[in-house]
Amino acid sequence: MPEKPFGSGYFGEWIGDEFGLPAYRYTCDQVRDSKAATQVNEEWRPSTDHLHQVGNDRFVAVASNYGHVQLRQDEGSPKFLNDYDPARSQFGGGIGYLTDGEVVVSTFYNDQVESFDRVFGIGYFRKTVKAHGLVVDQIVFAPFGDDPLVISQVTIKNERSQSVDLKWVEYWGCQLYQFSFRSFIMSFAQDKSTSEIRREFSRRFDHKFELFANCRGLINSKRFKGRTLSDRATWKGVNAYLATKGKHLTGGPVKPPIKETVLEDESPPTTFLVSLDAPAIGVSTNAIEFFGAGGVESPDRIKETLPLEITSHKSETGMFLQRGMSLGPGEEKTIYFAYGYLPESYELESLVTKYEQNLVNLLAESCNRWKRSRIHLLIDGEDWVERELAWHSYYLRSNLTFDAFFNEHILSQGHLYQYLIGIQAAARDPLQHALPFVFTDPDIVKNIIRYTLKTVSPEGEIPYGIVGSGLYMPSPWKPSDQQLWLFWLVSEYVLANRDTDFLDEILPTYPIYGRKAGKASVRELLTRCFRYFVDKIGTGKHGLMRLARGDWNDVVVIGHVKDEQRDEVAEVGESILNSSMATYVLDHYSRLLGFVGDDLLAKESLEFADGQRDAVTKQWTGNWFRRAWLGSEIGWVGTDIMWLEPQPWSIIGNAADDEQKGTLLQVIGEKAQRFSKHGATILSTPLDQVPGGPGVGTNAGVWPSINGTLVWALALMDGSKAWEEWKRNTLAFHADSYPEVWYGIWSGPDTYNSEFSDSPGQTIQIGERTGVRDAAEDSGLEDEGFLGVGWTDFPVFNMHPHAWPLYTTAKMLGIEFNIEGLEISPSLPHQKYEFNSPLLDFEKSETGYKGKYAPMVRGTWKVVINLGEEETGRLSTAVVNGMEQEIIKEEDRVIITGTSAPEEPLTWELKY
Repeated sequence: MPEKPFGSGYFGEWIGDEFGLPAYRYTCDQVRDSKAATQVNEEWRPSTDHLHQVGNDRFVAVASNYGHVQLRQDEGSPKFLNDYDPARSQFGGGIGYLTDGEVVVSTFYNDQVESFDRVFGIGYFRKTVKAHGLVVDQIVFAPFGDDPLVISQVTIKNERSQSVDLKWVEYWGCQLYQFSFRSFIMSFAQDKSTSEIRREFSRRFDHKFELFANCRGLINSKRFKGRTLSDRATWKGVNAYLATKGKHLTGGPVKPPIKETVLEDESPPTTFLVSLDAPAIGVSTNAIEFFGAGGVESPDRIKETLPLEITSHKSETGMFLQRGMSLGPGEEKTIYFAYGYLPESYELESLVTKYEQNLVNLLAESCNRWKRSRIHLLIDGEDWVERELAWHSYYLRSNLTFDAFFNEHILSQGHLYQYLIGIQAAARDPLQHALPFVFTDPDIVKNIIRYTLKTVSPEGEIPYGIVGSGLYMPSPWKPSDQQLWLFWLVSEYVLANRDTDFLDEILPTYPIYGRKAGKASVRELLTRCFRYFVDKIGTGKHGLMRLARGDWNDVVVIGHVKDEQRDEVAEVGESILNSSMATYVLDHYSRLLGFVGDDLLAKESLEFADGQRDAVTKQWTGNWFRRAWLGSEIGWVGTDIMWLEPQPWSIIGNAADDEQKGTLLQVIGEKAQRFSKHGATILSTPLDQVPGGPGVGTNAGVWPSINGTLVWALALMDGSKAWEEWKRNTLAFHADSYPEVWYGIWSGPDTYNSEFSDSPGQTIQIGERTGVRDAAEDSGLEDEGFLGVGWTDFPVFNMHPHAWPLYTTAKMLGIEFNIEGLEISPSLPHQKYEFNSPLLDFEKSETGYKGKYAPMVRGTWKVVINLGEEETGRLSTAVVNGMEQEIIKEEDRVIITGTSAPEEPLTWELKY
């Protein structure tokens, strides 16, 4: 048996598909193989349910190894349009059934057929089933772009020696499952699970079906019947509790500021299922009747001819289209369906017309578009790196959804936060996820910045997150760091792309609608946030940024500090993480302000950064920098134990001197990297008082978002160590180290357990203590009353493991944008490599170096390439924009000056 490609893990193998893209061929028989089971709360998902993301810029479809697909849609509030609830004959969708009247071939997983192949692809999910002399090849894909539909392409082949008459039934559900934060909160006060409450809400909708275009398809609309008296009374009681005894759990009661801000969507969009290439010969809308006692594996009505009329509008609904065909021996036929929804301004007729024109080429054209506009890193002998980056680029962008309240696209953190708890949080996360798009897709970056700015309060506070549609997340966390992530992304974007016009865009301000809303420019909103950060958050008695109720680490206060001490800590606590981050970010923001001529604010930002640098410098313990000041009673945190979070920023922002940097390099290697196969640990050793078991979560677990900054810091000091840490944080290395953990092969969580844990390479399981659970316990609720949410319940689709490896490829090249242009200080330990993106190229070869810079506007730019004195001395010739010129050297660097214009990038070449 041939050896699998590196990073394939136990459950399948990486392949190259017919479109020249990486794909994962999933080969595990999860029904029989015990290794497929994960410890989960099966309220949420089955223990052997392994998930792949299929999405475009509008929605995310969640594909299961069992064959079904659920479409997540965010307008109105995040939700699945098609629930998977077998007890009520709801099976998601994307499942088909082929029958000759005697036997049935299904694309719902069956381990009894001749073969059942599954491929997780870029933009698609493919199932190929062979049984009874018939072959079904079903590909469910999301067309690249912003359209709200998936295509189901079904190729049916007759491998029998005689002709056969066949019927195909395409099934997609239409029962909602809203990711309701309201239901999550209500489960605290009821003897019901969150999922049960959410499904009860979904059954408060009446369904209406219509035929589309002479039996081409079905249209489903829903009407909300209103809330029950019991539901209203329970919610009133829960909100009263949150306003008093439970205030520390959510920060207070839930108070929508305007009628447009809602926790649940009471006016969900119309959904549809359409046969694109020919009319159906029969339809059904009754899921209970169709599936019957046989269920999803052997539906009762599959061998019947379905009627050409709608016979049911009951709540236990589904959409079924039946097609017929006759195939001779060896003959095959491809049929096409579209399933989706209709946001405002979309018309079904227009969508169908658009997609029925070029059915044969739809999939190939969509896949080809995924090849463009991404970050590439080509390294001889390590081909898996390019595969990994292509996959990350896809997963990151395909996580985009559209928020109709803010009228912007958003890159949710995903994972259990979005899919189980029902929160788009924290605000810092989309700002991180957008960083790679600085190099590839300026419009996406601007969407994320606009979205964030539209949430800003009149004082300049950024909410912890958003729930429902446009509602500030009720939260005990009042983080003190979120403005920094905004300043960083805006500075990086504008300085890289030279898009100064963006700063003058006028945006509606929160709450966006009604008399309370206002208008302000991007520049004005940034200044509002700056004033909040500097004046309202401000500094403590040691000159460090105040901690408030948390920074990046949500449980540094909540879950780490006793309830009776939290108010004092929120008032006087200080964060060395925030301060060390500010040393770089506010320097960068000062450069942006200087670039656009705001010299006074640039000076203030620079001076504030310098003040933070001085304050951080004083927190050196001799081996590392402390973590936080938690008041006179608790004192300093991080004196005896190293907390990793502030250490990389102290290097990046030059709070550490050269000697301290050298010490940090050694200590991080010994205390954070040594005990983990797949990335540095967040603590040098677990602590009893930190939530979570040893090596779990913030108690010495592994966090890709923190290790991204570590890679960057290491690249400034030792390129070989940076490259090793970058690789250790990849999916491929995780799969190689822990091949029997399915998550971490093609997607993963925001944190992995380290070697300090009893289950290294896995993530937080039910029963392991977290700061969130502690908050519930502090309120007097029983442990199981918080539903036992574990990270393993939805351990994939977190964007940090996808975003950070993309962005840090640029940081390993030492790319820094400034007022005049940019500096490049490459540290990759390879003789040949090639970095490519729409904004910037950089290549090292046996003949020298070459590159490209393509900002959005015309200008003259200075490019400084720091290569070291010896390497600089070897270079003899410079070619700029195709013209040879005298090479300009200054000791250990080369200086290039040249012009660019839209569609005419600045290019350079340096030859030995």
